[in-house]
Amino acid sequence: MSESGWQVGIDIGGTFTDLVALLPSTGDVRSIKVPTQRNDPVASIRAALAAADLSAESVDDLVHGTTLVTNAIVEDRVEPVALVATEGFEDVLDIGRAGRQHLYRLDLPPRREAQVPPERRIALAERVDFTGAAVRIPDTAAIDAVVTQAQAMGIESIAVSLLHAYANADHERAVGAALAKAFPFVSLSHQVNPETREFERTATTVLNASVMPIAARYLDRLQREVKGARLHVMHSAGGMASPDAAARRPLSMALSGPAAGISAAASVAASLGLEKVLTFDMGGTTTDVCLILNGAAEISTDSKLAGRPVRQPMVAVESIGAGGGSLVTLGTGGLSIGPQSAGAEPGPAAYGRGGTRATVTDANAVLGYLDPAKRLGGAIALDVAAAEAALAPLAARLGVGIVELALGVQRVANAAMVRALARVTVERGVDGRQCTLLAFGGAGPMHAVGLAREFGIAEIVVPRFSSGFSALGCIVADMSYTQQQSVRMLSTGWDATRFAALHDDMLAALMAPLHSHGHGADEIDVERTALVRYVGQSYAVEVPFAQPLDLDRLGRDFRQRHHEIYGYATEEHWEMQSLRMCALVARRTTFGPLGIPGEGAVPTSVNPCWFEPAAPHQTPRYDRDRLPTGARIAGPAIVEDAWSTIVVPPGYTLSSDAMGHLWIREDAR
Repeated sequence: MSESGWQVGIDIGGTFTDLVALLPSTGDVRSIKVPTQRNDPVASIRAALAAADLSAESVDDLVHGTTLVTNAIVEDRVEPVALVATEGFEDVLDIGRAGRQHLYRLDLPPRREAQVPPERRIALAERVDFTGAAVRIPDTAAIDAVVTQAQAMGIESIAVSLLHAYANADHERAVGAALAKAFPFVSLSHQVNPETREFERTATTVLNASVMPIAARYLDRLQREVKGARLHVMHSAGGMASPDAAARRPLSMALSGPAAGISAAASVAASLGLEKVLTFDMGGTTTDVCLILNGAAEISTDSKLAGRPVRQPMVAVESIGAGGGSLVTLGTGGLSIGPQSAGAEPGPAAYGRGGTRATVTDANAVLGYLDPAKRLGGAIALDVAAAEAALAPLAARLGVGIVELALGVQRVANAAMVRALARVTVERGVDGRQCTLLAFGGAGPMHAVGLAREFGIAEIVVPRFSSGFSALGCIVADMSYTQQQSVRMLSTGWDATRFAALHDDMLAALMAPLHSHGHGADEIDVERTALVRYVGQSYAVEVPFAQPLDLDRLGRDFRQRHHEIYGYATEEHWEMQSLRMCALVARRTTFGPLGIPGEGAVPTSVNPCWFEPAAPHQTPRYDRDRLPTGARIAGPAIVEDAWSTIVVPPGYTLSSDAMGHLWIREDAR
């Protein structure tokens, strides 16, 4: 990365678009938040650059996180796709797995309808066995027939998923080369997900093909709009990639925005020496949580998006539809939060833009946490009366006061988030109570202490740039490429030659795009993870290792990790199911200390805030940008920046450090 121009990170969320910019030569930093223009994400980027007083010509590197791919899939706005499959396996998407999406709702379909209808499925007479041996080689006539059949369908995107292509991709390459001459978008399963489980591999390949035209058009337009700046795109594994790589595998951008926040969190956790961290990113539409151990985020390869399998390396984010703009409803089971959201337009009723339905933000406004005398971001004037009016019908139906209802909304929202924290800790063999909670996003710091108290966490960090943390993550992210490949090799029958060949081929493929950007081998770090299981187990345990591979040590590390997760380990034989590798060039972006002088924190105002229904507390408010290094503030207190509010309830103390991070601890601790 150059140091002569600005380094800019932009994250487009469902409600706001965040920008963080750094000029390395001077240390100048700018942080901006503008409303997202949902129908035109490129216009959101232009608006963010303009608000930061930056032109595309002054930017050296622009790193971008986007929800474009996610929204297209969730809203079912994807392009039609044809599927080429091994003869006899054309209906794999219909067969799927035995499970139901809604186990106890027999009135609902068991799963989503297959993305490719029968009339767009093409059979190819070929066969490779699970060892990679060619059983039936497709001739030129068979491949030409596939191309002709696909051309008659009037579509522009093709997915190719041949049985056992993960073991031998020669047939898939031949078909892909022929199709590429006739179609602009071709998605090959051995490039998207070279692993076993043909249903998930095929579904992922089809999903990738369906968003290729959308991503290609968007990235092409974006490159024209920011001409002069080097454009990079955040991918779901927490790094950044070139637009060309993202266009070939656009599904890798599915968790682009949340992954950027996790990248920033991992960087902060490593700089602070925190071994166990739970991230808590509460925005306007969703809340995302993730586990970070020793400065590295957990990675998952089995996810779902809008009910469809997505099998590729992604940061293990647990996402729930509960954000600051989430609607509050009252049903037979009581209060519920989300997943529907008021969005940015009209937004919560408290924003005074015409919203009338109750949201979490309206509850926070009624409790006094948001300052009605202050414009949010210098643009949005708060209307507490409108927030009260939105909550009043629900309070009347429950027979409680508006303040009691608002406190109840907070508890219900926190309960949903506690369940999400449990899923990313308990299920991974980690005691979440030993973690530090890293809270960011527009609403995260407002709920952080309440959530930590419910979960049993003693220490909270609200990092610098907390309200635009995903944009910060775009700047600090490494340039990286990740792939996972099936190995299926027993510890008792290890084939060192085959493993070395597979390892070297993967490494060469991952390093190629980094070499094309001018990075030498000495700049590239390689992270290796074996997915190991006992013979007969369904799912594997992740075990990092280094080259040259030591089988005995790998076995010991596997058993230790298995014991940590499941509470037992045996001396039975094991197998390496898959190999995951990540090639990266580390970013060394640094932000200097804030060094704000002063003897102590001085409140800007004192207002009543409700922390229990009995009576309000007179609560001082502080400007975060003016907090001196080493300041200590006893709760109750409110600390605000332009877009984010940090709530410190009674019994807790907040302190600031030299880097601008805020620490909140329970007084008894």
